[in-house]
Amino acid sequence: MPKVKKEKGPSEYGKQGIMFKKDFGQHILKNPLIVQGMVDKSALLPTDTVLEIGPGTGNLTVKLLERVKTVIACEIDVRLVAELKKRVMNTPYQNKLQIRVGDVLKSELPFFNVCVANIPYQISSPLVFKLLLHRPFFRCAVLMFQREFAYRLVAKPGDKLYCRLSINTQLLARVDLLMKVGKNNFRPPPKVESNVVRIEPRNPPPPINFKEWDGLTRIAFSRKNKTLGAIFKQNAVAVTLEKNYRVYCSLKNQEIAEDFDIKEKLDEVLNKNDFCEKRARKMDIDEFIELLLAFNKEGIHFQ
Repeated sequence: MPKVKKEKGPSEYGKQGIMFKKDFGQHILKNPLIVQGMVDKSALLPTDTVLEIGPGTGNLTVKLLERVKTVIACEIDVRLVAELKKRVMNTPYQNKLQIRVGDVLKSELPFFNVCVANIPYQISSPLVFKLLLHRPFFRCAVLMFQREFAYRLVAKPGDKLYCRLSINTQLLARVDLLMKVGKNNFRPPPKVESNVVRIEPRNPPPPINFKEWDGLTRIAFSRKNKTLGAIFKQNAVAVTLEKNYRVYCSLKNQEIAEDFDIKEKLDEVLNKNDFCEKRARKMDIDEFIELLLAFNKEGIHFQ
C-alpha cells in the first residue's frame, strides 16, 4: 500500500495558519499573563527603545509598543515579518515599530535601553554574550530561556550546573531568575520547561580583558573536576600558551632561555599562588581574577 502523507497537527501552526519552523526554534508564547509579566518586570519607561529578538507573531511586541517609544524587532523569518507588519498596520503602533530582517548573531545590534524577548533557545549562549559585550550599556534584559540554561546562568561554585557560562556571565552581569514557565504556555509546546531571567550588565565592567578571561576559563573548565595542576600539564594547553608566551616576549624584546619549559613555568605560577590543587568547579570570580593576574604578571597570556 502506498504511504499516506501525514497531515501536520494543529499545534504546529499559528492562528494565522503559519507552520512554525523547528530550525528557527519557533515556539510562540501564547499565555497573555506570562507576556504581561515579562513586560511588567522589565520596568519600562515611556522614553525607552526596546530590542526584541524573535518577535514571532507579535504577542509580546504589541504589549511592548503600548509602553515605550520604540520597539526594534529582529526576525529571521520573512513570513513572520509579514504577519507582524500586518498586525500593526493602521494602528497607533505602526510608526513605533522598526523591523530588522536577518540573523541577529551576524549583524550589529542597534542602540537600545532594554531587551525583552522570547528567544530561540539554540542561540541562547552566543546571544547572551553578544548583548553583554554590546556598547553602549543597556539597562537590563528580560529573556526567556530553557530552564537548565537559566539555572546555569545563576549557578554558584560547587553547584552541579556551575560552568564557564555561569562565571563568564556573572563576571559581566547580575542575573536573577524571575519566573518558571511551563511548556504548555507555548505554541507549539517545546520539549523543555522554561524560565524568565533578568540580566543587568555591570556598569562599569570589571577592569580586566574579557578575551584573556575567556581564554583562561575555557582552559580551566575544559575538565572542571580536575585540578588546575593537571589541566595545565596537558600538551595541547602547553603548546598554545607557549606560542602566546613567545609572542609576548618578542614584543617586549625579552630573551627566552634555550632550555625554557612552558610546563615548568605554568606549574611555578600555580604553586606560587596556591592554585595547583584547586578545581574550576569550586572557584569563584575573585579567585579566577587572582589567577589571571598571576599568569599575566609572568607573561602568560590567553588570547
